[in-house]
Amino acid sequence: MAIIVNLDVMLARRKMKSNTLARLIGITEQNLSILKTGKAKAIRLSTLDAICLHLQCQPGDILEYKPE
Repeated sequence: MAIIVNLDVMLARRKMKSNTLARLIGITEQNLSILKTGKAKAIRLSTLDAICLHLQCQPGDILEYKPE
């Protein structure tokens, strides 16, 4: 897929653990893991909004497009 999810990079930059972010945004650790690995087929805008709020970043910091 041409969309790359850089969620693990942002978590490292903010020194936050996945389980903490999952709890803050109200999703399971398993669902957050699916997002981190790029296996998710979609992401709700409300989830993206919550991620950006708690990581203090922009959607473009998390999602990247690279043509295959």
